[in-house]
Amino acid sequence: MGKYILRRVLAAFPLLFIISLLVFFGMKLSGADPFAYLANDPRVRPEEKFMVRARFGLNDPIPLQYVHWLIGDDWYFRDITGDGVPDEYGRRKGILRGDLGESIRYRQPVTQVMANFMPNTIILGSTAFVVTVIVSMGIGIFAALRQYSKADNAITAVSFIMFSMPIFFIALLSVQIFSVQFKAWHDDGATWLPYLPTGGMYDVRGDRSFDELIRHMILPVFCLAAIQIAGYARYIRATMLEVINSDYIRTARAKGLAERRVTYLHALKNASLPIVTLIGLDLPFILAGAVVTETIFSWPGMGRLYVTSLEPIDPPVVMIFVLMIAVAVVLAQLLVDVVYAWLDPRIRYS
Repeated sequence: MGKYILRRVLAAFPLLFIISLLVFFGMKLSGADPFAYLANDPRVRPEEKFMVRARFGLNDPIPLQYVHWLIGDDWYFRDITGDGVPDEYGRRKGILRGDLGESIRYRQPVTQVMANFMPNTIILGSTAFVVTVIVSMGIGIFAALRQYSKADNAITAVSFIMFSMPIFFIALLSVQIFSVQFKAWHDDGATWLPYLPTGGMYDVRGDRSFDELIRHMILPVFCLAAIQIAGYARYIRATMLEVINSDYIRTARAKGLAERRVTYLHALKNASLPIVTLIGLDLPFILAGAVVTETIFSWPGMGRLYVTSLEPIDPPVVMIFVLMIAVAVVLAQLLVDVVYAWLDPRIRYS
């Protein structure tokens, strides 16, 4: 197993190098210029334009920009006083040495910008992910054990409806029902009916309590989990049906083992292999954040950071954002292989 993991890690480096090429040159060839607005501004002197672009290494040829972005070793100029004369010189180290560049929008290192947004996405994404796995497991197993019953048919119908709905529709409908309509009923005298906030992580009045955080998380977590639960539940039901009709499950029941033991120890463990693959594909995108959900609910996470970095364009943040997802996918797939070997002793990597 150790040798296999080492080979997978070594094989990931060429893959990530190719991804970095595609990300960087794709951004450059798109024609996105964060300082295009300076070209026709008569108030900005030519030397000031040169200094601004030099600070971010944009005066070099594109292949050289990639080298500097990757391994660094390039001088940049910093005009602190604003008089167009460089007051400070520095050296970019490159992403391979931990220097992810500087955000054009926030005028801060990309690492610092992401550190401000990443914890919020982890809080929201991990909560939605745990809710998705637990609820979908329960629904999928319940439906598989009651195949073609009224409950199974109802779950199937609701799952197809939820899975076919776009995330923005679920989010806007949730806001309309649980925020707007509930508040109207609350104001009309139904004081027992709570209404939910529609944006942010905390109350604008400054209440930063844990209870306030939970209230603000309910709607975005519901929207993130609703579609995922619908898809996961159908997938778990299908894999469980395939397993519980196997010969070894019938043998376990014939031996007199408790139904709960047969279901959760024998059937679920063997049915988990395809589910682990599905989870491994979705897990990296927790770091990426839910772009639509975070935008609609004004959640200050990575998804919203990505949207705000597109207009006006902030290439350092956008490129690191995409590259971060690629690294997370590679690591998640490696983790899936390790979990495979733990769940099924027949799987050996050599």
